[in-house]
Amino acid sequence: MSLLTVKQLTKSYQAGKTAINNLSFELNKGECLGLVGESGCGKSTLARCLLHIEPINSGSIYFKNEAIERLSERQLHPYRKKIQIVFQNPSAALNPKLKIKDSLIDPYAQYSKELNLSHFSYTSKEAFVKQLLEAVELPPSLADQYPHELSGGQRQRVTIARAISIEPELIVLDEPTASLDVISQGAVLTLLTELREVLNLSYLFISHDLAAVRQISQRIMVMKDGKLVDQFNRDHLFAEERHPYTKELISFF
Repeated sequence: MSLLTVKQLTKSYQAGKTAINNLSFELNKGECLGLVGESGCGKSTLARCLLHIEPINSGSIYFKNEAIERLSERQLHPYRKKIQIVFQNPSAALNPKLKIKDSLIDPYAQYSKELNLSHFSYTSKEAFVKQLLEAVELPPSLADQYPHELSGGQRQRVTIARAISIEPELIVLDEPTASLDVISQGAVLTLLTELREVLNLSYLFISHDLAAVRQISQRIMVMKDGKLVDQFNRDHLFAEERHPYTKELISFF
């Protein structure tokens, strides 16, 4: 079943640069779809367009068969609780003036009246935060700390905990391991895989790191200069019919 469908999406800027050029794809419920490409190819622009952080020029975006690309901010409210995003830089994503527990509770506070949680239960703020921290394998003692007191890997786990706190259906992961050391990268990828299975999540995993995309994704798309140039199941990565650009990326890992 298709959860997210993108049809002929195009995004251009006033300077004349086309960041996304007639892009179409589907993301199925329960899967991790990887999107790989070099920096500047349009991956992060796509993420911002899907989240309505940036407007598109043309094309369609469907979430569970509902066209959402032209919805007003008020009409988007139910959609925003169903799709969350984890950015590359957790330090920029977390308010430095808020304790971890306050950052984690914020999404729930925004949508509490509309939520019917099945994996987490809200009996108190403290208990809810404890559940979230444990879900991302962090000690509850971190709840009273500030972002600058945590390591980079811990901060990224907090942003993941915040993303899953309202049990969305889809999480867009925009280079979530790019700012981490190699050991932390592997641990976060393993965590994300486990969370997807336990919480029945779907992911769009965006990265320039083909090895990371291959580890976590069932299907892979390759993007170059704003266009999708290749799509395939993970097991077909080394097939002869791969696009020359895909083969070039393969040569680097």
